[in-house]
Amino acid sequence: MVRSILAGAVFLFVAACATSPAALTDKEKASEAAAITALLEAQDVAWNKGDIDGFMQGYWQSPELRFASGGTVTRGYDQTVARYKTTYSTPGLMGTLETGDHEIIVLSPDAAIAHGHWQLTRAVDAPSGLYTLVLRKIDGNWRIVSDTTTSAE
Repeated sequence: MVRSILAGAVFLFVAACATSPAALTDKEKASEAAAITALLEAQDVAWNKGDIDGFMQGYWQSPELRFASGGTVTRGYDQTVARYKTTYSTPGLMGTLETGDHEIIVLSPDAAIAHGHWQLTRAVDAPSGLYTLVLRKIDGNWRIVSDTTTSAE
């Protein structure tokens, strides 16, 4: 009886390992991190053109998107776009965005975390802070599924 249970447990363990996603090599992780960095850089370019819709292309277009900033949580892609368009309704409010100090942690072939610094330069002020993004590879493209942005002020 004990041997049967042990054999069953070993079988289940081997089966679980066989169906787990394969670990990425260091080269694959670097490639995925570069793709995520390119997404973040494309967001900076879109923002600096005054293109909030282009900036939002990096986000998951889902009601499950989570955006946390300023002590509040916004849920959903449409709600997040609306929040950005209300908060940054003019070129002066948008300013120039620069993100940097990107620290990309690729967790699996379809999951990653990105940390970094953001800086807005505007005529009247220069707010800055940090961000933490959770990204998923959806339909072959990295998308931000959760964004927590903090202010240094």
